Amino acid sequence: MRHPFCLSLFLLFSSISFAQNQDLKKLLDKEASNFQGDVGIYVLHLQTKEEIAINADSIFPTASIVKVPILVGVMDKIENGELEYHQKLVYRDSIQYGGSGLMQFFKDSVETELSVLMSLMISYSDNTTSLWCQALAGGGERINEIMEDLGLEHTRVNSRTPGREEIWKVYGWGQTTPREMVQLLVKIRKGEVISPKASERMYRLMSNIFYDEYSLSAIPPYIQTASKQGMVNASRSELVMVNAPKGDYVFYIATKNNEDQRWEEDNAAYELQRKVSKILWEWFEGE
Repeated sequence: MRHPFCLSLFLLFSSISFAQNQDLKKLLDKEASNFQGDVGIYVLHLQTKEEIAINADSIFPTASIVKVPILVGVMDKIENGELEYHQKLVYRDSIQYGGSGLMQFFKDSVETELSVLMSLMISYSDNTTSLWCQALAGGGERINEIMEDLGLEHTRVNSRTPGREEIWKVYGWGQTTPREMVQLLVKIRKGEVISPKASERMYRLMSNIFYDEYSLSAIPPYIQTASKQGMVNASRSELVMVNAPKGDYVFYIATKNNEDQRWEEDNAAYELQRKVSKILWEWFEGE
C-alpha cells in the first residue's frame, strides 16, 4: 500500500508533469496552426513517458519514409536465411528509377551487394535500391503482413502492391500515422523488431543520414540520432529518434496538402521541421 506522503508527492509531480506537457503542446500547436496545410505531430520521451499528440492518428503519405518498413521486410528475409546481408547482386539498368539516390547512375551489370542497397536506401533515400529492396523483401504484400504483425494498423506499402491501386492514388508509395511510425522506431530501438540483432543493424543504418538540414540541424552534431525523411511536392515528413543525454525521445512530423511546394531550403515544411525539432531539444535538454 502506498504511504500517504508518497502518494501526495506522486500526485504533485504528476500534476507538474501534466502542466509542463500542456505548455509544450501549446508551443507545438502554435507552429502547426501557422502551417499552410495539414500537420500531424507525435512526440514521446522514452524515459519520462511524456507525449504530445496533434492529429497523431490521422493517415499521412509516407513518401520515402516507407523505406523504413521496406528495411524491416529485408531484415526479415535475412533473419530467415533467405537473404544475406553481404549477398552479392548485379545491378541492371532496366530497374533504374529517377528522383533521389545514386544507384540510378551505376553502369549496367556492375556488381554490388545487399548491404549497399540497404545503406543507399536509408542514408541517401535511393529510389532505385528501395524498389529493388521492396521486391527482395517479398513485395508490399509481405511487408504489410509484417506491419500488421507488429500491431501497426495503418502503416502500409501501397506502390506495386496488388489490391492497393486506389489507395496508392491517394497516399502514394506508402501511408502511416505519426503515432504508428514512432511506435515502429521505438520497437527498433528496443530490439523488438525481427530480433535484437536485426533491430541493431536497422538502427545503425538509420543513424547515418545524408539529409541533415531539416530536423537534424536543430540537434547538436555530437548527439546521435536515427531518422528518415520523406519528401514529395505536397507532403514533407520526418521521423527522428534523439539519443539525448537526459533520455531518448522520438518524434514524427507529418504534413500533407502543403501550400508551399517549392524545393528551396526555406520551404514552409522544412522550416516547421526545424522549429519543432528546436523546441523539443530545448524543452527536453535545456536547463
